[in-house]
Amino acid sequence: KYTKHLFTRKLDGPLPVLVEAAGENAQSRFIAQKILELREEGVPLGEMAVLFRSSFHSFDLEIELSRHGLPFIKRGGVKFIETAHVKDLLAHLRVVANPLDAVSWHRVLMLIEGVGPKKAQDVMAALVKSDNPYQTLREMPGRSGKGLRDLALTLESLAGAGDLRPAEQVNHIYEYYLPILKAQYDDYPKRTRDLDHLHTIAEGYQGVETFLSDLALEPPDGSATGVEAPDRDDERLVLSTIHSAKGLEWQCVFVIWIVDGRFPSVYSFIADEELEEERRLFYVAVTRAKRHLYLTYPINVFDKGSGMLLSKPSRFLDPVSPALLDQLVLVEEGGRPDWYSRDDRYV
Repeated sequence: KYTKHLFTRKLDGPLPVLVEAAGENAQSRFIAQKILELREEGVPLGEMAVLFRSSFHSFDLEIELSRHGLPFIKRGGVKFIETAHVKDLLAHLRVVANPLDAVSWHRVLMLIEGVGPKKAQDVMAALVKSDNPYQTLREMPGRSGKGLRDLALTLESLAGAGDLRPAEQVNHIYEYYLPILKAQYDDYPKRTRDLDHLHTIAEGYQGVETFLSDLALEPPDGSATGVEAPDRDDERLVLSTIHSAKGLEWQCVFVIWIVDGRFPSVYSFIADEELEEERRLFYVAVTRAKRHLYLTYPINVFDKGSGMLLSKPSRFLDPVSPALLDQLVLVEEGGRPDWYSRDDRYV
């Protein structure tokens, strides 16, 4: 018989940090800023990961990381701006903002029944010569005529609506695009949820130009902007679903959307065994960190149908003693994010 003696070779490290953000974008900005700080301190991007319960939880963060020039790979899902349905909807906004955008025109036209590559090229050639592209669309002959007329009506009404905010423009195109989405994709309910999230992201913008510009960004291949660090040709931050992170570890891990209904998923509330499976998944997430662990959640969650809702931190945090966590609350000071400890006096 051999007597087992378990021990650790690591010294004490920092406590896990529980971070409360006002909303999803505040959560994203905190993570991007903290990643930049950690990299300045010498932690490679490849030793940092952001984990989430479901792939769509990272959509807002992906845009924020791109805005900061932080390269990343995503495991367990497709990057938000690479999904076909998001590209489709954004293409409609782009042709209104820039009627000379040939790539977006081609994508929009190819969605219409009866329009193939040759027809799309013919339509685009006619639009280039036209002083009134919407009228030209309405007069196109053939079996695609009705679809082109519907498209013309949608784009013309949006172009003539004045200075609509990005979220209002997304809604306008969504109403037109939804029947197309349902006809093309069997999994359209999942894709509509992604488009609802696009609407939520658009709520954070005042102008459509900035909105479209941010969603067109791709992270660069080199070092993050404004951060002095040695060149690392293949360095990438990891964004991953928790399922795809099993068996992996990083120096620093952010677990986002620690909110009841998101993690654990609302679908797990109906059965104890489902909830326990979610609890095991939570254990997997928090044990991926070698040294730094951040658990973040937005207190205000925007729902397209209901508006802004007050969220509740995950029930999985209830048994955790406050003494085992450093707790931060994000605040806005002078238009920029900052944070304070719950142990500090709030000023």
